[in-house]
Amino acid sequence: MKLNVNVCSLMAPVAMMTLLAIGCAERGKGGAEGGSSAAVASTESATSLWQADLGNGHYRNPILYADYSDPDVVAVGDEFYMTASSFNASPGLPLLHSTDLVNWELIDYVVDKNVPAETFAKPQHGNGIWAPNIRYHDDKLWIFFPDPDHGIYMTNTTDPKQGWSEPKLILPGKGIIDPTPMWDDDGQAYLLHGWAKSRSGKNNILTLHKMSADGTQVEAEGEVVINGHELEGYRTLEGPKFYKRGEYYYVFAPAGGVPVGWQSVFRSKNIYGPYEDRIVMEQGDSITNGPHQGSWVHTPAGEDWFIHFQARGPYGRIVHLQPMQWKDGWPVIGVDEDGDGVGNPVTSYRKPEVSKPSPVKTLPFADDFSSDELAQQWQWNANYEEDWFSLSEREGYLRLFAQQNVDPENDNLWMQPSLLLQKLPAPEFILQTTLEIPESLGEAEGGLLMFGEDYAWIGFRNLPGTGEVEIGEVSCRDARKGCTEHFQPHTRIQSGELTLRMTVSQGGQTVLSYQKKNGRFRALGELFQSRRGRWVGAKVGLFIRTEHEGQVHAENYIDVKEFRFIPPVG
Repeated sequence: MKLNVNVCSLMAPVAMMTLLAIGCAERGKGGAEGGSSAAVASTESATSLWQADLGNGHYRNPILYADYSDPDVVAVGDEFYMTASSFNASPGLPLLHSTDLVNWELIDYVVDKNVPAETFAKPQHGNGIWAPNIRYHDDKLWIFFPDPDHGIYMTNTTDPKQGWSEPKLILPGKGIIDPTPMWDDDGQAYLLHGWAKSRSGKNNILTLHKMSADGTQVEAEGEVVINGHELEGYRTLEGPKFYKRGEYYYVFAPAGGVPVGWQSVFRSKNIYGPYEDRIVMEQGDSITNGPHQGSWVHTPAGEDWFIHFQARGPYGRIVHLQPMQWKDGWPVIGVDEDGDGVGNPVTSYRKPEVSKPSPVKTLPFADDFSSDELAQQWQWNANYEEDWFSLSEREGYLRLFAQQNVDPENDNLWMQPSLLLQKLPAPEFILQTTLEIPESLGEAEGGLLMFGEDYAWIGFRNLPGTGEVEIGEVSCRDARKGCTEHFQPHTRIQSGELTLRMTVSQGGQTVLSYQKKNGRFRALGELFQSRRGRWVGAKVGLFIRTEHEGQVHAENYIDVKEFRFIPPVG
């Protein structure tokens, strides 16, 4: 079922946006009320690389073109909060806020440093905080999050502006993942979760435990209430979200694998089952592969919406918003043109009806380092130390202090904790940063990095005592398996200001370049194909390192003047 509409009808003038004239010739039959899937033209501006709000009462998917994996959303009155997986990155457990489900702000992180602190002092790629669940109950926001090697943690708050409680391990055990709580009408609380086969030897099943009403204690023994092995065609049943509506208990859960799976819903009048199942959303003829794990939101206006992710290779798991309706006691997610009860994802749709309309907002990515704190989008490759950086040593600059290379034998950044990173912001972008390299810099190297299981960077290697640095580039394949870097020098310049650039085109193809004295940019190395990390998208960022412990001191640093994104032309 193809869901094409006349995209030009959705393209009224939008403030702060330049609509590129592509796709307007594509026309097809109309969709469901409010608009359906459409090949919406690319829109960029000097302040926004990806804007979901079209400014005319419609939005386009993804609503977040950034790697907010396993998103979960809760309504609190007429406001909405979202959290997502953060794995080994620090700070972790992002908290986003919206009043219309389309325009989101990153307002905080719930966990400053991952626990146990000593474990996450070094990178734990693919480990750490997996799919969290956020709920509002008893006048509190609650987040239940798993660590596949330790168990299920809980934290809560009466006011997210005032901070969160210390995470408490409430269900220890290996391989226990994807928790979702339920406070039933009689006051009894429950916790439902999935399993990671890599740790527990089992998966494709969902297990239910009784839980104390305050969320601090969970009965160790649980009961399998949904078994994917007993269902035809099911594999990798995971990521459950537990709800009650009327007389039914509902479990929303994806299956079939992240890149190519579908969204199912299970229902029963008894919390322990038996549960009947139905596929409620699949890719169909849309371009949204494997519409996966997400969250049902019922708004104060009485509307139902579903937020989920889509796996997009080096861009990670980007976030989509789907309309949702109820039919014969079952949800239908997306648009169901043939009426078979199975929806397909939309590319554009009318915005939710809300009491607090939001101005157009986009997530921050650029940073001019004018604040006394790092901007919210930055995360480190492991639990960070305060002496890795400073924003007060020089006003308007980020000072990065050289940290010892943790893998001097291979010169490999995979296990380097002091990488300062952020998510890719859009399908195409130009990233530019300017470094100031002091003549007093000792033995060190660093620069601008595209980081994943394959990674590449462009930057400098200092030549102590000469007043010069070498400019060069590095690419490293299969970093997780232990690739060895080979710095390819290109030219020498005097110490001082160095402007580096990264140009990323569709699919994550990356060109690395530096600015010459005449103002033009010179590309180095080969075209680099960016690659996702371990369960995360590729990331961009900065680093400086040294091979010698004696070079780790307060006088061995670089100053970063800017980190800005430029929409590509044409």
